[in-house]
Amino acid sequence: MIIAQISDLHVGEKGSLVYDRFDTGACLARCVQHILRLRPPPDAVLATGDLVDSGTDSEYRRLRELLAPLAMPVYLIPGNHDDRAALCSEFRDHAYLPRPGEPVRYAVEQYPVRLLALDTVVPGADGGALDAAQLDWLDAQLAVVSGRPVLIFMHHPPIKTGIRCMDEIGLDAASAGRLGTIVERHHQIERITCGHVHRGIQARWRGTTVSVCPSTAFQGILNLHADEFDAAADEPPAYQLHYWNGSELVTHTVSVT
Repeated sequence: MIIAQISDLHVGEKGSLVYDRFDTGACLARCVQHILRLRPPPDAVLATGDLVDSGTDSEYRRLRELLAPLAMPVYLIPGNHDDRAALCSEFRDHAYLPRPGEPVRYAVEQYPVRLLALDTVVPGADGGALDAAQLDWLDAQLAVVSGRPVLIFMHHPPIKTGIRCMDEIGLDAASAGRLGTIVERHHQIERITCGHVHRGIQARWRGTTVSVCPSTAFQGILNLHADEFDAAADEPPAYQLHYWNGSELVTHTVSVT
């Protein structure tokens, strides 16, 4: 099984540059074409939040157009730049999505690796959280099928990356603590994969591995002392491939030059 992960797409209005610098739509189109050329092709694509830049209806319509060439299933979750209601409304044909406005949590069962989606968005905030209902749902999902490998995907990482300006708006400590307690009880979790930080990062955490996917739009400068986020001008768009070989989940980071 092969899973492509794209994250932090930040698709803007057609003809606009995000932060007056980045043609994020063109960058996403390049990544989509790169994924389409992979052999064998991925079984599924995960898009792990900050799908658009401002959460407008027109941005989600453009996102749909840019993702349309992908023939395999695409599974979406929101990030802090997204609007849940607008996302679910535009992609209402994606049967796994809830009614507009509800947290976007769901399970995908048809692959060798179970995919469990969590929604870390706190409306109006840059940082993330997981409420008790989502964490209880996750615990129950992991308990009901204990013999199959699992990949959990969400937007905000539960780890401290060392990039201070992003750690300050990561998953809140209470949510990370309870999530970690659940993860420690369920040894079938092969990976927790996230976005948000705009860099490729891996860490061992609570008995599993947390992987942070780079951005299709722009990478953040690797600066462990910066107080504010700054985008790198010399790093290309990128995505990740998660390859299940039957016994391990192997993650590759792919730069699109």
